[in-house]
Amino acid sequence: MKKLYFLLVLAISIANAQELALVRKDGKFGYLSKTGTIAIEPKFKKAKSFSDGLAIAEEGGKWGYLDKKGQWAIKPIYDDANDFNSGYAIVTLKQGKEKKITYINKKGEEVKSPDSDKLFDFNDGIAMIKKGDRVGFINAQLKVVVEPKYQIIKEFQGNYARVKNNEHWGIVEKSGKVVVETSYDDIGDFSKGTAWAKRGSALGLVTNGKFTAIDGAQKIWDFGDSDLTYAKKNDKIGFIDRSGKWVIEPKFDKAKGFSKGLAPVNVGKQWGFIDAKGKFVVDAKYNDADVFSADGLAPVKEKEWGFVNTSGKLVIPTEYGIPIGGLTALISAAKGEETGFVNGLVKVKKDKTWGFLKTDGSVLGNQWFENVEHFSN
Repeated sequence: MKKLYFLLVLAISIANAQELALVRKDGKFGYLSKTGTIAIEPKFKKAKSFSDGLAIAEEGGKWGYLDKKGQWAIKPIYDDANDFNSGYAIVTLKQGKEKKITYINKKGEEVKSPDSDKLFDFNDGIAMIKKGDRVGFINAQLKVVVEPKYQIIKEFQGNYARVKNNEHWGIVEKSGKVVVETSYDDIGDFSKGTAWAKRGSALGLVTNGKFTAIDGAQKIWDFGDSDLTYAKKNDKIGFIDRSGKWVIEPKFDKAKGFSKGLAPVNVGKQWGFIDAKGKFVVDAKYNDADVFSADGLAPVKEKEWGFVNTSGKLVIPTEYGIPIGGLTALISAAKGEETGFVNGLVKVKKDKTWGFLKTDGSVLGNQWFENVEHFSN
């Protein structure tokens, strides 16, 4: 009996963890599974991607939340609804001429949060609160972590967020602890103990609270997970390490970050890939290029987009559109979506229809749609 109960719980957990992609077919929205089969038939006039296990959908002019089986987990009774995150979502109910805006939990129950002039969406366990012109934040237990005292708190990137106070920037972590004092004119995202920062006319790196200026630096980009990042000097791009040393001298016109030991760089009008010593591994012969994904493939563009592996071999021909450049790229960036392969699949466009490619170049489920969004949970 215990074994049967365990298997039932495991099956439910797997079903709940399944990622689905929002697709549009014949003007209606439904959801695609990673096996390439339709998990929820396209029957909704309006719907959004899954977030925190539930997806917003519209019926009869009202919004509710679907589960992974396409059933209403929370019935459509709201005049507006935001994505769930960290167990909470912001919903709006019109009551006569008034609007009631509140958090709900996954049971559809209203929950009381700390007093704030405005409700903010949760993101990875944190939500902002506001009093007048100052902001702080609360945690997923709906407890105040930092009282409203900052001018600006940017979205957390991992455990850290940029904060502004008295016209100067610093870094805090989710516990509210100040990691970098608010003493800089500008600052980048904090990772592995380092962030780029600007103090007066000097641009450099701050590590363990100590600022080191980098001579001649005009701009420095965020490190992310890499130990190298690109920076500009004398209007050319090179790469520095976390100590601020120029590892690759500035000689490129444009560049992007390192991933899988390679970085896209631009010389003239052509893009290629270099290694950590600055040597070209993939010759500069493409019209555009982007970083390698965890799957070991990077987007490259001739007239259209294809994908190369880390040896420079074109493994998927350049005959697709992907969300890089223009309005599509801005929308994807705003959603925090990657433009290359994610967990073995990439969103592509061909002949005015959208679908997903596998790493071998085959089309998921051999299906194309009017539109698709990235897989999400």
